[in-house]
Amino acid sequence: MKIKSLKELKNIKGQRILLRVDFNVPISSGGKIDKSEDYRIVQTLPTIKYLIKNKAKIIIMAHLGRPDGKVVEALRLDPVAVRLSHLLKKGIYKSQDILGQEVEKHISEMKDGDILMLENVRFDKREEKGDKKFAQELAKLGDIYINDAFAVCHRDQASVSTIADYLPSYAGFLLEDELNNLSAVINKPIKPLTVIIGGAKISTKIQLIKRFLTLADSVLLGGALANTVLNVMGVTTGKSLVEPKMYPIIKKIKLTDNKLRVPVDGVMAKNYEAKIGRLDALADVRPEELILDIGPDTIKLYEKIIKSSKMVVWNGPMGLIETPFFAKGTEDLVKILAKSKAYTVAGGGESVQVIRRLGLEKKFNFVSTGGGAMLEFLEGKKLPGLKKILIK
Repeated sequence: MKIKSLKELKNIKGQRILLRVDFNVPISSGGKIDKSEDYRIVQTLPTIKYLIKNKAKIIIMAHLGRPDGKVVEALRLDPVAVRLSHLLKKGIYKSQDILGQEVEKHISEMKDGDILMLENVRFDKREEKGDKKFAQELAKLGDIYINDAFAVCHRDQASVSTIADYLPSYAGFLLEDELNNLSAVINKPIKPLTVIIGGAKISTKIQLIKRFLTLADSVLLGGALANTVLNVMGVTTGKSLVEPKMYPIIKKIKLTDNKLRVPVDGVMAKNYEAKIGRLDALADVRPEELILDIGPDTIKLYEKIIKSSKMVVWNGPMGLIETPFFAKGTEDLVKILAKSKAYTVAGGGESVQVIRRLGLEKKFNFVSTGGGAMLEFLEGKKLPGLKKILIK
């Protein structure tokens, strides 16, 4: 895969760089960003530091939450600017607007190496519609467009995809890293390849499962999405989350294939708020119970497969990680992967959350910032945000 990289730009001194990033991170009730939640900001630092070093004028575009095209005070980017300024040890001017005379005036007064962060681009209803006029208005603020927001590249939005029609466009270092690592999983996998897929709904990941059943040596399922497969296999799952509409699609998969593995035991409880669970084989789930985590026998089975693998890709938790009592299966999996000799790739917001909580991100070969974007890329879909960045 050939990419138009930021490194190709020979002289950007004094150039106005419109940099799209994904800083959509949790903000605490105190209006601050916790160190454990700033992963996406940290991962974009190499691109920003490179632009500073090469004396570009940096204009950052980002979004936060889902304001639905309206100004929502709680979703302003001020806490993000504060956190980025702290990480860079450099002052940042945060605009209260996306466009307008004040923004243009500040840009005209910027010095080489200065940083301006525009307000939440989703405050303008035209952003999520991919509006051409809005993209043109944004494009007038800069000379070059750099996309370093892999996590939103699957969105056909004005500041992600449409703007690339009006400015020379290149990939930032984070986006380039994402594309190189995820492309290798599809095009140059190291065999044996094991793919672990978890999460809540199988409807969002069925295409990924089907694709990797043709590419991988093993596909291991976990989380609530495994319940629907178990049902089709004839295993009752009590009151657990299932998607009956997916039964016909799953029935077309060769469920007896040794490549596909499902949990054999789990931790059950009567409700999501429970503070203790009952461990048992999944064949013995009671009618009033929910399956909220994988059990130790499943972990042992998956660990054995991981140990025989040379590449492992993981996306999605194995249980209800929001509750500490049902996060053990996912945490155990993270620890196994961290010790693995295989080339390990992980992604998805909840997966990254657990990895960072355990302080083990450096033990993985690559941790993606993408959730939906990672899934769609691995499924083989064309991402709108890459249309002007990939070289055919």
